[in-house]
Amino acid sequence: MRRLGIDVGGTGVKGNVVETETGETVAERVRIETPHPATPEAVADTVAAVVEAHSYEGPIGITLPSVIKDGIAHTAANIDTTWPGTDAVRLFSERLGRQPVFVLNDADAAGLAEVRFGAGAGRRGVVCVLTFGTGIGSAVFHDGVLLPSTELGHLEIDGHDAESRASYSAKERGDLSWEKWSKRVSRYLQVVENLIWPDLFILGGGVSKRAHKWVPLLDARTEIVTAQLQNQAGIVGAAMAAAEDTSP
Repeated sequence: MRRLGIDVGGTGVKGNVVETETGETVAERVRIETPHPATPEAVADTVAAVVEAHSYEGPIGITLPSVIKDGIAHTAANIDTTWPGTDAVRLFSERLGRQPVFVLNDADAAGLAEVRFGAGAGRRGVVCVLTFGTGIGSAVFHDGVLLPSTELGHLEIDGHDAESRASYSAKERGDLSWEKWSKRVSRYLQVVENLIWPDLFILGGGVSKRAHKWVPLLDARTEIVTAQLQNQAGIVGAAMAAAEDTSP
């Protein structure tokens, strides 16, 4: 079953057609810069452009960097502040002129893909998928079942919102070395593991493509692996939602 998955991030809106039984992408990925400001209407226009570029007809899965419940966006940490209260499903359905449209949290989507097809496949116990990018996204699973909207990137650690110091964008803003940034990430992981005692951390996001530069430097008692789907995980998870209606 092929479905179009679209991943709305802080810097780019990415989409591809996915064979949802295998997790493989079957077309050329389309990426368009995230509009600024990333208002609901502007993001909907960008999503429409990604859909048009694929000449795709059928159900669509879309991720947002927001807590999503019953299709409603409730937070806006790394997107325009006008999103909370937006009926995202209605917004995209009306802009695209089609149904069904499925909307889910971006980290939850990445986690669904990694646990089905990637580094978490077949793993039991508590698996915590963390994505490092504009912010820090989290997806927590127990025996393969998602606990949606955990938002562990916003834990307060040492008086700071965690993602303000340990996200990849924080590394870039501060021009931090891999060593200095990895110490911040280690501190973050240690707090998370003391709260939920995971059996496995899966670290993803765009920076996972350079895992060799920082993952070996991390200090945590929990087993750590790199996401296998890397920055494609959100797209694959969105397509899975469109195929299986796994959205919250």
